[in-house]
Amino acid sequence: MSAAPRFALGVDLGGTRLRAATMTESGEIIASKEMPTEVHGGPDRILADILRLVETVSAGIPADAIAGLCVCAPGPLDARNGIALHIPTLPGFDDFPLAAVLGAKLPYPVSLENDGIAAAVAEWRYGAGRGVDNLVYMTVSTGIGGGVIADGRVLYGRMGMAGHIGHMSIRPDGNVCPCGNAGCFEAYGSGTAFTARGRVAAARRRDSSLSRYADSLHARDIFAAAREGDALARDLVAEEAEILGQGVRNLLHLYSPDLVVIGGGIANAFDQLEGGIRAYIAARALPPFRTMPIRRAELGDLSGVVGTAALAFAHAKRRA
Repeated sequence: MSAAPRFALGVDLGGTRLRAATMTESGEIIASKEMPTEVHGGPDRILADILRLVETVSAGIPADAIAGLCVCAPGPLDARNGIALHIPTLPGFDDFPLAAVLGAKLPYPVSLENDGIAAAVAEWRYGAGRGVDNLVYMTVSTGIGGGVIADGRVLYGRMGMAGHIGHMSIRPDGNVCPCGNAGCFEAYGSGTAFTARGRVAAARRRDSSLSRYADSLHARDIFAAAREGDALARDLVAEEAEILGQGVRNLLHLYSPDLVVIGGGIANAFDQLEGGIRAYIAARALPPFRTMPIRRAELGDLSGVVGTAALAFAHAKRRA
């Protein structure tokens, strides 16, 4: 009987960065590497880059010591069949059999996972959610995504597409989301939406320090100005916290988690948002949910590769 594989590979295929890592089941990262995602190179270039990164981070490790490779990407995906249905940030990945194409070039199994679910698994196993059985992970960045752990198991749903929390409606007939629907949580609470509101407001308020940025204004500039006491910036941060509170309230009522973990670029300012999020929940959630813990994610940019490597181990055990 052969020994159990000691390593797994994780790849995070993002719209701007491509990351890969080799990890042990205890969560120790043995090697990692990242590079810019060559978006305009199409699937052939991106897959070639993935293979180069995988070769680098697995150098010197025998193939039979590797449980498998799992790749995470934005959705929508058919994770069960390893197919990228449509990745808005990556042209060419429409109905693309990503797992099968990579698997044909590697000597171990390859699987595909939504990046929100991968990050949820990472925080559950090795980050802010260690020790709980019920967790909702929410990433707030260019868009809003997430993943759910329910009763100690990853919630996948049909086609492995559970957890698309950015596309629940919070404003009926509101702003149009990139998905085409109106009023999505993502259309209001994402870093992209936050920045857009800031640019519009700054153009109207010449008394604000934000007005000097014009169209170059970034979310981090708003948070920095708020820390310095800029009134407009503080109003914008308070509005963002309320919007995120709306989304978190819905998630509490839907999933009754032990914990909500917030990650993504916006989480870098979690200390400025936490009070407003909690205040909204205290005022608007059903009483049993009002004291539910909310924490900032611990793994940052590594959540994708850590989560996918953990899932590669889990998939290997199911196959055994």
